Amino acid sequence: MNPIRLARVAARTRPTGVIRTSLQKRSYADAVSDKIKLTLALPHQAIYKSTDVVQVNVPAESGEMGVLANHVPSIEQLKPGLVEIIEESGGGSKQFFLSGGFAIVQPGSQLSINAVEGFPLEDFSSEAVRSQITEAQKVASGSGSEQDVAEAKIELEVLESLQAALK
Repeated sequence: MNPIRLARVAARTRPTGVIRTSLQKRSYADAVSDKIKLTLALPHQAIYKSTDVVQVNVPAESGEMGVLANHVPSIEQLKPGLVEIIEESGGGSKQFFLSGGFAIVQPGSQLSINAVEGFPLEDFSSEAVRSQITEAQKVASGSGSEQDVAEAKIELEVLESLQAALK
């Protein structure tokens, strides 16, 4: 028998009551999770490994971005800044400062953040950041080799982002 004809015959003879009851039992709330599976990885450690969270706010190059469950798949380059992770509805959040990296939103409410460096925000002191900014500004203003000036400008960008996050 022809495969197409066989499929038609099977479709006609299939009991329809079974399908209707299973569709009626399922609702939108049952089918969709309100959590994201977050993986936040650094070269030397994984801070989160497929952990369920409610929302993640990331500093994308295209602008600040909030990621919720069922977000459209995308790949975003991250600039130095604050990543905020909201673990429970109405609950507190955890904040990490990342020096940059990539955020990859995948189907199935999965978010992977890969960064070179990242630290909890509470590990930083405002005074230390201010003093490092002063030092980096001196070097960036031209008192060093071309490479030193370029490195100081990058350091200054990261430190200024960190200082803004600490306010």
